[in-house]
Amino acid sequence: MLSLIEQIKSGRLWDFPGGVHPPENKHQSNQMPPAAATLPAELVLPLKQHIGKPGDLLVSVGDSVLKGQPLTQSTSVFHLPVHAPTSGTVTAIEPRTTAHPSGLPELAVIIQPDGQDTWNQHPACPDYHLHDPEALIDMIRQAGISGMGGAGFPTAKKILSGLARTEILIINAAECEPYITADDVLMQHYAREIIQGIEILAHILSPKLIIIGIEDNKPEAIHALETAAIGKSIVIRVIPTKYPSGGEKQLIKILTNLEVPADKLPADIGLMVQNIGSVYAIQRAIIHGEPLIQRLVTLTGATFEQPRNVWALIGTPIRHLLETYHYHPDKRLPRLIMGGPMMGFTLPHADVPLTKTTNCILAPTRKEITPIQQEIACIRCGQCAEVCPASLLPQQLQWHAKAEEYDKCETLNLKDCIECGACAYVCPSEIPLVQYYRQAKAEIRTRRQESEAAERARIRFEEKKARMEREKQERENRFKQAADNRRQAMVQENGGQDAVAAAIERVKAKNTPTQSEAKPAVAAAIARAKAKQEAARQSGADEPDNREMMQLREARKQQARARKAEKEASLPPDNTPATDQDSGGSQKAAVAAAVARAKARKAQQQAQSQSAPDADDTSSAAAQPAVEAPDTAPQDPKKAAVAAAVARAKARKAQQQAQSQSAPDADDTSSAAAQPAVEAPDTAPQDPKKAAVAAAVARAKARKAQQQAQSQSAPDADDTSSAAAQSAVEAPDTAPQDPKKAAVAAAVARAKARKAQQQAQSQSAPDADDTSSAAAQSAVEAPDTAPQDPKKAAVAAAVARAKARKAQQQAQQSSSSSSETEEK
Repeated sequence: MLSLIEQIKSGRLWDFPGGVHPPENKHQSNQMPPAAATLPAELVLPLKQHIGKPGDLLVSVGDSVLKGQPLTQSTSVFHLPVHAPTSGTVTAIEPRTTAHPSGLPELAVIIQPDGQDTWNQHPACPDYHLHDPEALIDMIRQAGISGMGGAGFPTAKKILSGLARTEILIINAAECEPYITADDVLMQHYAREIIQGIEILAHILSPKLIIIGIEDNKPEAIHALETAAIGKSIVIRVIPTKYPSGGEKQLIKILTNLEVPADKLPADIGLMVQNIGSVYAIQRAIIHGEPLIQRLVTLTGATFEQPRNVWALIGTPIRHLLETYHYHPDKRLPRLIMGGPMMGFTLPHADVPLTKTTNCILAPTRKEITPIQQEIACIRCGQCAEVCPASLLPQQLQWHAKAEEYDKCETLNLKDCIECGACAYVCPSEIPLVQYYRQAKAEIRTRRQESEAAERARIRFEEKKARMEREKQERENRFKQAADNRRQAMVQENGGQDAVAAAIERVKAKNTPTQSEAKPAVAAAIARAKAKQEAARQSGADEPDNREMMQLREARKQQARARKAEKEASLPPDNTPATDQDSGGSQKAAVAAAVARAKARKAQQQAQSQSAPDADDTSSAAAQPAVEAPDTAPQDPKKAAVAAAVARAKARKAQQQAQSQSAPDADDTSSAAAQPAVEAPDTAPQDPKKAAVAAAVARAKARKAQQQAQSQSAPDADDTSSAAAQSAVEAPDTAPQDPKKAAVAAAVARAKARKAQQQAQSQSAPDADDTSSAAAQSAVEAPDTAPQDPKKAAVAAAVARAKARKAQQQAQQSSSSSSETEEK
């Protein structure tokens, strides 16, 4: 089986899928030799005329430049410099409309020619065999040569990618686009220079085979190349005319039957493809040292008097060429197309400049090229898929591009579309498919750039964050090391003891209370409470017995109140605030009054213990109901305070009457002691809670004094009073639930009982029975004023009868004791 190179040399050709055969219309402009265009009034040189980034500016406004002088400099293989096409002055550097389908302005250098056409120094290299490939590639890059077939890829970068791995070098001379004849005329008149440029590439790449692919519709160019290539190891292969056979991948398929994989370059499979115009520019740059400052352009269309090819300087406005070569626009539909009818685009105006990739200016009439009709819905005929040379699905791509579903467009390999226009050419619905594809490609490219920029920003942010963390850790380590050094220095100064640790231990020891500082009573009470709780838990009881803890708590509260009262009583009167103006003053006054009342009762009880037992018994009996009755008082603190005050006042009154019959000394003493107690309530505080507390304290002390007095009296009276008190205490067990009404009834009963007691004492004779009966009768009748509730009335009557019995017994005891005294 023959190898691939042997098959190619034998003359074998292959074919690519799809393709169309539009009218060629090449004979209009390839019959005349190329002419040199005149010098325009100004030259507009865009900084970016290739695929990649523009170079850095080297000139400014007002500078004088020479022909071939670089206007920008390249810093990488993707940056191509732009040169001045002629000598002149830089008049402006501003955005101008450039040759692009978008019609957007780009930064450009505007030069006004001086007409001298003075050259800048440009060293030539006719003996290129003496230079290594890298030096020649750099010369090609400095000349600013890019792909002149329309793509604009930097030629130096393309050659560098295939260095030392190119086996087959293919020269693209097909020029399949209708109307365009720039390469055809170039080959007819500059075949020798083209062959010399091919030899320069062969010296750089050292390929095994060199092929020139040219369509069979260019007989003059084929003959010129064959004549110039005599004795050269160059294969000239004539291929059938078919659009788009001039595409890079399609020409490779025709000549070698190889397919370039997706996302790969021809250099990856050992191939290199160069346009015929780029080869001529390489020859001018290496042999003559001329940068790319002019090119051959086809001016064609029925609106020109004589279509032809002209040598025009880069940056020449299209309007200047139209005026020079007698352009007559169509009155109804004036159009200017840069490029051919298949892959070209309509210019927005005639002031667009000529660039390195401009190979044709087509100015057709409306009859010559029918204008695009109104787009209608796709009929799904499938012709676009049949003619696609890249074997894509144009119909689906157009749907997704129109719906802005660019991810699906990428899935369908939109990037492999060469924008040949074959699909739009055969579309019966007049859908501008190529425009959809170009827009989608631009959007995908923009999004990819934004994504890459965002990724770079993310990486920078993460690196910055990591750097800040490292710096923070380093600072903390430095601070820690400095602190350790200071601590070690302090330890050495203190004789080996850590001063910081010692200070911390002292603070902890100061804040932690010792066992001796804890109050033994509180600790014991807490221990007993915990023991009771544990016992209750073990016995299954719901709640433990906390009475001892409650008594201990109440005792602590009373001690705290007494200490506070003593402290406030020791203050001067001027420092005591007014009761009506300050609530704090009212509280102090209430405490002082409570202390005064307690002291008065204590003095009174001591006086009574020295007097006759009769008065003691009588006062005790009268005070017993008054003291014990409040146990059934309602929960309202205000009403409890009022009831307690009334009870105390009436008890004192009865006591004074009883003492008037006894020794005068005790009467005077008790009166003097009782006087402050009676007057004290006038200064009682307005706070009901505190008044209730003071009343409770007074009742507790009264009970204590009463118990001491009773222990000194006769056992009989004690038993009698206890029985009476027992009945008075037990009776309220049947009281109604309303605390207010029960308190009122109890207060009325106590008042009438005291009144009866006073009347009995005043007589102290056998008439005591009658008196007691009358008192009992009044006590029984007292409940007439009680509420209508029968339960409440019964309770009130029982209380009254118990108190009457008690008063009668006391009267009888007093009379018997008096009779015994008389007998003695």
